[in-house]
Amino acid sequence: MSATDKHWILYPPAPESFLEGNHVHPALLQVLYNRGLRDAAAVASFLQVEDAVQENPFRLTDMSAAVARIVRAIEAREVICVYGDFDADGVTATVLMTTALKRAGALVGAYIPNRVDEGYGLNVEALKSIAAKGAQLLVTVDCGIRSVAEVAQAAELGMEVILTDHHTIGPDLPPALAVINPRRDGRARTFQPLAGVGVAYRLAQGILRAVSKQPWSRLSEDEAAAEEQSLLDLVAIGTVADLMPLQGENRSLVRRGLSELSQGKRVGLFALMEMASVPPSAIDSSAISFRIAPRINAAGRLASAKMAYDLLRCQDYEAAYEMATGLERLNQQRQALTAEAYAVAEREIAGLDPSTAPILIVASEEFQPGIVGLAAGKLSDQFYRPAVVIERGEEICRGSARSIAEFNIIAALDRVSPLLVRHGGHSRAAGFTVRTEQLPALRDALAEMAAQELDSLQDLRPSLYIDAELTVDQIDWALQGQLARMEPVGQQNEPGLFLCRRCRVRSARTVGGGKHLKIAIDGHDLSQVLDGIGFGLGGQAPDLRIGSLIDIVFHLEVNEWQGRRSLQLNVQDLRSSAN
Repeated sequence: MSATDKHWILYPPAPESFLEGNHVHPALLQVLYNRGLRDAAAVASFLQVEDAVQENPFRLTDMSAAVARIVRAIEAREVICVYGDFDADGVTATVLMTTALKRAGALVGAYIPNRVDEGYGLNVEALKSIAAKGAQLLVTVDCGIRSVAEVAQAAELGMEVILTDHHTIGPDLPPALAVINPRRDGRARTFQPLAGVGVAYRLAQGILRAVSKQPWSRLSEDEAAAEEQSLLDLVAIGTVADLMPLQGENRSLVRRGLSELSQGKRVGLFALMEMASVPPSAIDSSAISFRIAPRINAAGRLASAKMAYDLLRCQDYEAAYEMATGLERLNQQRQALTAEAYAVAEREIAGLDPSTAPILIVASEEFQPGIVGLAAGKLSDQFYRPAVVIERGEEICRGSARSIAEFNIIAALDRVSPLLVRHGGHSRAAGFTVRTEQLPALRDALAEMAAQELDSLQDLRPSLYIDAELTVDQIDWALQGQLARMEPVGQQNEPGLFLCRRCRVRSARTVGGGKHLKIAIDGHDLSQVLDGIGFGLGGQAPDLRIGSLIDIVFHLEVNEWQGRRSLQLNVQDLRSSAN
């Protein structure tokens, strides 16, 4: 089985009436038109970025009941436990909620389950331990929406539950005092889809605002507002890390959060950014995705997510630096283990014909449960198929799935739920636990569903949707400055993707141990030479002769190195102009 080529699909030009009616760079206008903006008002609204911090959190279902109960708990000095998840979204949500509750005067602690021993979501043994330590109120963040039996068990143990989550809702809501999930609010479009940390932020806002109005509170309204602002760095990290759409409310929150991050005020995050070689002034959504989030996630994958939680809560720089060093070691270990797991997965699927394998399912005792999701993601990216990677145990298997746009993996797992112990996730990413004896039946059921849904799709391969065609001499700092107005870019607000035809190769070599392509091109005008980097495209280097003509698809970005800033093409694909 081998990787597939990409479809190149060029968007049609925007209408002249749209381009003429806006006082914005035509290339940026074309990109925005392709993103669904159709008039001057929509463009102006997007570029101005309304402040979502001012949204009313009480519009979310059950918010009023949740805030009222938490305010009573704070006043009565009840013990509150925040129950989170072990990924970057869950960790930042847990830090955010405990920080806000402490600032509001609560007696609060945190619990994050172990990925290997406990798995995702609420579990009864953890609830027993939490109740035994005196907790009277349990607040979940980024988890719990499918934990119907566990929430009922918490009530039997004497704890009331306020549940906040953003994952897909199952057939029954858990019997909690309040269930705050934007997916319940189809009418409140500005609230969907928030990350887990985004939902936690809305609850924190409600708590801080309500407590500041209580006669017994030591928190003023100005102090509450300042606290809301200070939490936005955590919202930015969790939202970007969990691949939430950077549109509307999310884009506004992340934009504000990046501004907060750039000030480097949170000691633990400052140490983490320093360890990841990300100056606070250079923080953006890409740095979060590729530098910050993997280090936070490494804790939950290979050790305990509590390490990342403690780092983000830390106020002492020396201690924070030591913790960040520990996360760096785990991240390096994670990279090595992912490479090993992917090699095993490739061995398992060797010889398969893509036309007969609409879904890739690999199970092995060699996999570690903290790595299966990363291996599944690499398989899905490489072969453009839904991929399921399973750590096989004697009695229990833990699996992770990554999917493509054409196949909703959480819907598929819902359909085979009688075979599973538990499961949860999104349309493109999900996790599950299955008894080993049920593994053959699960394989067959998922393969049958994928075959039915994907069999009719001929030539199934990824597509590059190209916003516009440019010439090399149109690529300059003025264009980059206009495109920067789209920031923060990310899911469903992708940066502009452009095509240049018949570019001449000036140089081409591999970097990163042969994995990546470093290239320089010109447009037959020696005064304009552009450098490019193609991640994962190192295999193309031997075919690029100096002086040959290529068509190249790229994002335009700024490369900063040793104090020098230059324009750079982030190459997504290329091919010979003769083709």
